Amino acid sequence: MTATIGIVSLETASPPFELPQDEVLQAVLSHFGDRFPLVERLAPVFANSGIRTRQAVRPIEWYLEPRGWPERSEVYLEGALDLFCDAAGKALAAAGLTGADIDVIVTASTTGVATPSLEARAMTRMGFRPDAARVPVFGIGCAGGATGLALAARLAAAQPGAKVLFVTVELCTLAFRNAEVSATDIVATALFGDGAAACVLGSEADGFARIASYAEHTWPDSLDIMGWRVDGAGLGVVLSQFVPPFVQKKLRPAMDQMLAAQGLVIDDVDRFICHPGGAKVVDALEAALDLGQGALDVEREVLREHGNMSAPTVLFILDRIRRRGLPPRSVLTALGPGFTASTVTLLAA
Repeated sequence: MTATIGIVSLETASPPFELPQDEVLQAVLSHFGDRFPLVERLAPVFANSGIRTRQAVRPIEWYLEPRGWPERSEVYLEGALDLFCDAAGKALAAAGLTGADIDVIVTASTTGVATPSLEARAMTRMGFRPDAARVPVFGIGCAGGATGLALAARLAAAQPGAKVLFVTVELCTLAFRNAEVSATDIVATALFGDGAAACVLGSEADGFARIASYAEHTWPDSLDIMGWRVDGAGLGVVLSQFVPPFVQKKLRPAMDQMLAAQGLVIDDVDRFICHPGGAKVVDALEAALDLGQGALDVEREVLREHGNMSAPTVLFILDRIRRRGLPPRSVLTALGPGFTASTVTLLAA
């Protein structure tokens, strides 16, 4: 990196409807129980998920009605835009800036299709300048919080003095299956919630953290581990049951390689800040990185209170950790479709 990039501010946003896990389970059993015995057999997934509640852009009842792709898209455009503006507005205010001060806007979202993209739709509400560069990013899923932050840092470094706004918004609940369901659909219904996060980055090291480096590792022939399938209802989850064992076996060599390129080893990292795909994935992350059981306590805390929001989740965790005191060196990491591990190395300011 040719310039020191600071994270000037970080804020999060959640939609208004609370989805307590026990209420979701009862709704799913009532809705599907007579038609799909598979649902009752998978009911323990809800209790074992490590999730107590989640937030969504619509109440539970909305998801139980037949919804096609056009209606889901309409809700995505409305709900994602509101969350984008909420998170971005708070991040700008925390940085003492307005939308007119932003030179580059990076938006990561994979749970809906918006063309024009979300930052274009937010131009008037946020007061962005007409000459602000727009960089929408699609297809990186749960890795988007780390990948998008790294991309925003690269763009800030390439344009010294620029103010870069990074926003990630995901409405995972819109993938809820209302007709025929698979085991993967039930697991997804037990895991996913909606949320957004936003960061302001600048060339001056005047924030709570400096971005020291970033790296990615994509495993060949791993396309079937995570992603979307598309049908008449819209986007449906592709999520392999082998994610936890894959993480436990494969992540450590990749992490060693990514850190070695920065002149680091695992023991040089004071805190790994990890995207918690689910309770079993958190366990696998702790084992793979030799962190000790229970080390990823904030990850479990955010998972319990918000569920897996895909890309924004790791930034929710970073926000809590930095408010409690960011350690000298941390590595923010998230796994997403590809199958890819994305990392950002942070130094406390």
